[in-house]
Amino acid sequence: MLNPIDTAAVIRDGGAVGRYPGQLHESVAWWLGACLVVTQQARSIVVAHNGHPVITEFASRLCRGAINALHYACNVRHMGHQTEERFLTTLQHLQGAPGAWLSAAGDNGATTVQIQLYNAEGTLLDETNGLAEIRRLIAEDRVPIPVNDQAKGTIDVWPSAPATGSRS
Repeated sequence: MLNPIDTAAVIRDGGAVGRYPGQLHESVAWWLGACLVVTQQARSIVVAHNGHPVITEFASRLCRGAINALHYACNVRHMGHQTEERFLTTLQHLQGAPGAWLSAAGDNGATTVQIQLYNAEGTLLDETNGLAEIRRLIAEDRVPIPVNDQAKGTIDVWPSAPATGSRS
């Protein structure tokens, strides 16, 4: 594995938390996206972030990992910069889609990155509903990879999430 991380220290608290640079790097987001899709058997996920300059690339990498996870052909609904409340409301509205909320705080010298992962019921992942399996997959360098181009998913960028109704 290129750029390994201390999975026991970083994969915790509903996802991944750590200093950037240092404990986390952008590839961790790719790994988390792919592992989220596989462990939750997701055909679609929702992704949003708090807009911090560092977190934009993390969100992009998470989306790319999700669309490249094995044969799932996952559709990523990327909300971009949103409030966490808006993300959680959308996740609840879309029932059945897991999600990832990414946030960062601090400046370029001491930025803390947090990636929170949610299951299809809108519950933060923990040791019993997917987080332990994600940690194991990353620690054992078994991050899911794409099978072929036909199995690749898509990323739909949402300028703003729908307040009511559905969106395909």
